[in-house]
Amino acid sequence: MKEQTRQATVGTVRATDPDSVDEAAVAAGREILEQILSGYQGPVAARLWNGEQIHGEAGAPCTVVFHQPSVLRHLVLHRDLVHLAESYLAGELDAEGDMESLFNLTEHLRELQFSGLDKWRMLRRALRLPRQRRSGALAVRDGRVVQHRNTKESVAHHYDVSNDFYRLWLDPEMVYSCAYYRDEDQPLTSAQQDKLDHICRKLRLESGHRLLDIGCGWGALAIWAARHYGVQAHGITLSEQQYHYAVERVRSEGLEEQVCIELRDYRDLPDEACYDRVVSVGMFEHIGVANFPLYFGTVKRVLRPGGLFLNHGITNDTGWQDTPLTRFMNCYVFPDGELARISDVEDAMEQAGFEIIDVEGLRHHYALTLRHWVEALERHREHAVAMVGEATYRVWRLYMTGCAYYFDEGSINVYQVLVGSAHQPLATPLRRDDLYEKDWAGKECKCGENDSKQRELPEGVEP
Repeated sequence: MKEQTRQATVGTVRATDPDSVDEAAVAAGREILEQILSGYQGPVAARLWNGEQIHGEAGAPCTVVFHQPSVLRHLVLHRDLVHLAESYLAGELDAEGDMESLFNLTEHLRELQFSGLDKWRMLRRALRLPRQRRSGALAVRDGRVVQHRNTKESVAHHYDVSNDFYRLWLDPEMVYSCAYYRDEDQPLTSAQQDKLDHICRKLRLESGHRLLDIGCGWGALAIWAARHYGVQAHGITLSEQQYHYAVERVRSEGLEEQVCIELRDYRDLPDEACYDRVVSVGMFEHIGVANFPLYFGTVKRVLRPGGLFLNHGITNDTGWQDTPLTRFMNCYVFPDGELARISDVEDAMEQAGFEIIDVEGLRHHYALTLRHWVEALERHREHAVAMVGEATYRVWRLYMTGCAYYFDEGSINVYQVLVGSAHQPLATPLRRDDLYEKDWAGKECKCGENDSKQRELPEGVEP
């Protein structure tokens, strides 16, 4: 895949020799930070490019290190949190320790209010700081040219980074969506197995069912459903790297007669397509609100009468507004990402002719999952940088720690919504007992017992 870059805005820089530091710039930086952080009592400390601790104690949970005075200059002149994030990607700014704590500070920055006199003093100090200096540009992939178009290119921007990169921090099943935890100490591997099985149970899968998995990723759910529930699974994805990985895994597990993986857009499903069950996990965020009628209408068209559809997707509490967070996400992470409120999702489903059967919020599960991912990514930092470069490693570290913070805080959520066609007999029992006591085939539930399966890492990478 040919990647686009933002070479004009990112580069690698580090602190200058302390002996050559401009004392006037140090004094200005010190005064600016003291004013910005006045009254802040959170867990984040701050340190200047000359090593001087300005706020907080040594050993704080997280320390922001300003390697370049130009970062503070731009922060004061433009109050642009996206540029602050870009400074981190460029190496002009670092976060030492627990990066999730950093988002406690961004809340403080967003709510800052200064008097006219304070603003004037800050401006004078900022103008004493040198302008931006960057060298050794790092290539950061830019998706703005394709955002909100639901294209193969925008999907590739996020998912075709490198299969080996994702293998560094995902579970062995390669599930890139939130796990389903029994408790906070459960290993990621078994929690992801529990999630796969939980979805299969909600869909009340039976041997011989035809299952469509829209946005099948690396094939984990389609393979799980075929192996454990005897379904005929059809997975579709727009990511070439996911497609090749999933096809090879199906072949290696001898499931070619049960699982078909295609490089296909859901909008290109044939008119005669018909499935007993449809599922979509972690793909919904790419749809775009304007495309809800087409998306849900397509699912309704291919789902047989009496069938079930489960949609697993991230939402937020306000809809997709223009904020520093959404601009950063659309530029660097999800070019076509757009979140909706859960009420708007349910309304669109009902407008398409579905009846809501079951809604389950899993935001605490996603916060736990993201922390597992970040811990593994940071543990394998050296290998990640060798695979995808320093800037891309920083994009993923910042993006996932930020998501963990906001899932925990509650402004974003993830819901599994189970629906059936309206005015049709329901394919679900009177109660939910079957989800937790026995699987649909009547066997005692064994999901989650295999905690021993180890992470499959690329060759040469230590656990």
